Amino acid sequence: MLKHFSTFAVACSIACVSAGAAQAALPVYGFVVKNTYPHDPQAFTQGLFYRDGHLYESTGQYGRSTIRKVELKTGKVVQKADLPKEVFGEGSTAVGNNLVGLTWTSQVGYVFDLKTFKLKQSFKYEGEGWGLASDAKQLYMSDGSSFIRILDPKTMQELRRVQVTAEGRPVDRLNELEMVDGELYSNIWGSELIARIDPDSGKVLGVIDLTGLLPPDQRGTKEVDAVLNGIAWDSKGKRLFVTGKLWPKLFEIELMPKLRR
Repeated sequence: MLKHFSTFAVACSIACVSAGAAQAALPVYGFVVKNTYPHDPQAFTQGLFYRDGHLYESTGQYGRSTIRKVELKTGKVVQKADLPKEVFGEGSTAVGNNLVGLTWTSQVGYVFDLKTFKLKQSFKYEGEGWGLASDAKQLYMSDGSSFIRILDPKTMQELRRVQVTAEGRPVDRLNELEMVDGELYSNIWGSELIARIDPDSGKVLGVIDLTGLLPPDQRGTKEVDAVLNGIAWDSKGKRLFVTGKLWPKLFEIELMPKLRR
């Protein structure tokens, strides 16, 4: 299901990041594909993270939302749990031995046992849920705006909010999130860009341009919402993985400096 925002609004968000990068001498990164892996083309990817040799993925759409454990090399789903049919699954992350997941408009999140996928508890929040990441001390939650909510991982209560900006201008449509060596990476919904964000100040530190990673005519679907979404970081192996909603492939990429003005 497509999140309903105008093309103009999305374009403004992208322009803001690009302009910020150019004017503030922020680095822009291209990429080199290191490895390509199978990805379930029916998976409407909303959240993605790497843990102990496996990928964990949360998927969306009403009646089809899941959390799943996936073999990296084969793309095989080795464990799965369905979310209630009335919710639209969103971002997810690991907190200790738990998997925490959001929903889009239901204003409810879930805490599952990471090993068994057994539901342990639910929690409430206001507004929409989009992306989720953790640095083991705090949770970082996006809601489609330019703000990142900081949550207490024990109580799931909001502690504060940080606005993401490039050259002082808000960057909205922040979607799937991932902590990468102290930086918060965020897909910018509807674009081929990932923003690298200082999680304390909200300042954009750089922009990753993944244009051409998987062109639309190679995605195996004409769905307009088959967009780039999903970032996972292997902190031990220093490997960065990205994919998209309904994409048939998942990529390990290496970032390369592309432009600096």
